[in-house]
Amino acid sequence: MSAVKIRLPTAEVFEPLLAPARYKGAHGGRGSGKSHFFAELLVEECLRFPGLRAVCVREVQKSLKDSAKKLIEDKIQAMGVGSLFDVQTAEIKTPGGGSILFQGMQDHTAESIKSLEGIDRCWVEEAQTLSEVSWRMLRPTIRKPGSEIWASWNPRFDRDPVDKFYRKDKHEPGRVICVQANWRDNPWFPQELEDERQDDIRNDPEAVAHVWDGGYVQILKGAYYAAALIEAERQKRIANVSLEPLMQVRAFWDIGGPGKKADAMAIWVGQFVGREIRVLDYFEGQGQVLAYYLHEFRERGWKDEKKPMMVVPHDAAQTHADNPTGMDFEAQLKKAGFETKLIANQGAGAVMQRIATARRLFPRIWFNRNTTEAGRAALGWYHEKRDEDRNVGLGPDHDWSSHGADAFGLMCVAYEEPQTSIKPAKQVKRSATSVV
Repeated sequence: MSAVKIRLPTAEVFEPLLAPARYKGAHGGRGSGKSHFFAELLVEECLRFPGLRAVCVREVQKSLKDSAKKLIEDKIQAMGVGSLFDVQTAEIKTPGGGSILFQGMQDHTAESIKSLEGIDRCWVEEAQTLSEVSWRMLRPTIRKPGSEIWASWNPRFDRDPVDKFYRKDKHEPGRVICVQANWRDNPWFPQELEDERQDDIRNDPEAVAHVWDGGYVQILKGAYYAAALIEAERQKRIANVSLEPLMQVRAFWDIGGPGKKADAMAIWVGQFVGREIRVLDYFEGQGQVLAYYLHEFRERGWKDEKKPMMVVPHDAAQTHADNPTGMDFEAQLKKAGFETKLIANQGAGAVMQRIATARRLFPRIWFNRNTTEAGRAALGWYHEKRDEDRNVGLGPDHDWSSHGADAFGLMCVAYEEPQTSIKPAKQVKRSATSVV
């Protein structure tokens, strides 16, 4: 095949990513051009290195509509090299017998992911949603000499595995190249998106920092707890909250499971102190066995005299098919030496009941700022799913935020109002008197 000469204008912010590196990352808000840059770079790499094998992955890919396939197809045509590529239903055949695949990490097991060992380029789309299990499984799988792993994402919160790896972890010089790109870094930022950005500035200012400027999630307009979180911040109830040593510590669970496709496990740690609910910690995980979370409790100091009572939802009494122990979840906790409390199923409307209870109790809830950030991000995002065609609400959207919100709702349902009683005054029997 004769050499193909193409000229690709590149925004200055992405120029560092043109150098070879094991890991390349770009994070930022909407309209930055992150996805367009990586799609163009991938097509260019396929032309430069005939036979190159690539895969575009995301955590969940229910169909190819969820992937970058259409964007890459558009770039192939825009670059005038359509005759060199064979766009098929499930993949794109590239020059020299190479290919671009599109896959979801939740569809992989430790065995099936070995099929990616010969990949040269791996692009992780919407990388903020990649679970810890998926990220740790993916990295050593892409092992071919000279292979690269690319990631593009709009930050969610700083504990997301990909965000932490690229922006917080320490690496050898030159191994990781990461840039921040936002709308102002895009020389081709269209007027249509600028109009959208101005609309958000006027109508949804709380979302601007995350949506457009690539900041961590704080509060989504219309979220169930948006107004309550803003008020808690204003009243300085998101602060340095201390442990009350004489009061019981409790952990409130939303149960996932150990399977690869299981829902996330979310846990809040708190205390009921008089009329206050003091929220002291939050953590979550996905695809892990119970021992992982018990280890996390110990690592965070929730042991010995601070060992929590485990408050679990009704499904903790069920034994799931993917549970290797054959024991229900509550029984496992008891066997591990924990006191438990099972909250009964509230029946029909239980989810909305939890939301209503949490909203009512929010004015008396205090959050420890540093250890509950990820949980508060979930609360700030938890929102209603809507049918836009009929303009009707469909109840809470079951997404990444719903697990933390469900565990939070369980805490509020389990809250026990302190009992105060006034003893009636002691009755004194008066003796009869006579009047002369």
